[in-house]
Amino acid sequence: MYNIDNGARFSTYVIEAPAGSGMIGLNGAAARQAMVGDKVIIVAYANFDSDEARRFQPRIVIVDEKNQKT
Repeated sequence: MYNIDNGARFSTYVIEAPAGSGMIGLNGAAARQAMVGDKVIIVAYANFDSDEARRFQPRIVIVDEKNQKT
């Protein structure tokens, strides 16, 4: 995760929230890296073999202030 407001860069885990809730929560040590209202960039990385890498189509999702897709 990249926190645009304070410059923090950190790795953490994902716990799925209910679909459509717009919830992005930080727990544990990661919770000290951001405050409610901070703008963040969430990045996911993966390992692919050569065939998977050729077929992979990355996605960029932009959300509004309520974390709903625009």
